[in-house]
Amino acid sequence: MESTIQPLSRIAIEVGPVTVYWYGVIIAFGAFLGLSFVLKEAERLSLNKEIFIDLILYAVPISIIFARIYYVLFSWDYYKDNPGDIIAIWEGGIAIHGALIGAVLTTVVFSRIKKVSFWKLVDIAAPGLLIGQAIGRWGNFMNQEAHGGPVTRSFLEGLALPDWLVNQMFIEGTYYHPTFLYESLWNVLGLILILIIRRKVSLKRGEVFLSYVIWYSIGRFFIEGMRTDSLMLTSSIRMAQAISVTLIILSMILIYYRRKQINSLPNYADKS
Repeated sequence: MESTIQPLSRIAIEVGPVTVYWYGVIIAFGAFLGLSFVLKEAERLSLNKEIFIDLILYAVPISIIFARIYYVLFSWDYYKDNPGDIIAIWEGGIAIHGALIGAVLTTVVFSRIKKVSFWKLVDIAAPGLLIGQAIGRWGNFMNQEAHGGPVTRSFLEGLALPDWLVNQMFIEGTYYHPTFLYESLWNVLGLILILIIRRKVSLKRGEVFLSYVIWYSIGRFFIEGMRTDSLMLTSSIRMAQAISVTLIILSMILIYYRRKQINSLPNYADKS
């Protein structure tokens, strides 16, 4: 049976010279759902929704560019010999940490221009980021990338996964850990927890976003250790794990510092 397993097509639509890949469709769909959620939350907190629409118009393309630059820089041994592939983003190869760097830098500049609290913007955006990341990981599934090490078919079936998912993890004669799925589910769980905590706990402004950073980074640290395609900082240190540890520490320090040192720190739900 294994010799007859065919991967799912990476192409969603092909009309003449125009080819649309599932990778891009899935990422765009995740961004759309994430933005829809963010707009509803902005309305609930009496923040003009147009601000987020304006922000997303800048943040999305800049984040994609940063995500690609990040990936290319840490895969330079390949791209220096294949410069034509640098722009082949439809083949996969974008790094979420690069996208987050681009998004945060864009929001810092945007918030200063619009004279809106940076922390308020990123707090509202955090759940939307989790939605986008949870869905976007399925683009890796369609590309058969971002997987972990080898496993058996019986292992995957033991996870109660449907056949179409198990079959897609059969790559060049070997079954692999669906680490894209692990990260997607981790993001969904994080979304649920943040939605509960922000209503039940008196969080200060900025702490929803920082909680998101901590949650995502914990999951990414452990899941990254399972992957076979990690970008490396050194021969033995995975870049994503190093950044994850750094972000966890910095976020915890920021939460502590802002609570101790900033007087009258607004609550998350404050509308002012």
